Amino acid sequence: MSIPEVLFVCVHNAGRSQMAAALLQHHAAGAVAVRSAGSAPAETINPAVREVMAEIGIDLSREVPKKLTTDAVQASDVVITMGCGDACPVFPGKRYLDWDLTDPAGKPVAEVRPIRDDIDRRVRELLAELVA
Repeated sequence: MSIPEVLFVCVHNAGRSQMAAALLQHHAAGAVAVRSAGSAPAETINPAVREVMAEIGIDLSREVPKKLTTDAVQASDVVITMGCGDACPVFPGKRYLDWDLTDPAGKPVAEVRPIRDDIDRRVRELLAELVA
């Protein structure tokens, strides 16, 4: 049996989708295949996002924003969008969720922590559904 594949998508793939992918990968421990991408990827990961993830022992220093591809969407069972609107391609037979999350861009670490914690809670709920 194949493992479920999840794709997290936001515009820049520098904050929310990177945190979500890293958290799901961490909690799933190989039980779920995880990807993230952006419709208009930034140059680098948001430094405040890297910092709040490092606080909980997750290193994003080697991650880079990736461009959203049609192939990535087609390969996924669940596609979770985070504020990318119509830029995300929609395919029949996929499960789509839209997580309404504050964009951490330009925010200080103290304001990014609650976003991380909200994503962590959602990721844990999703994981419980996927590997039930």
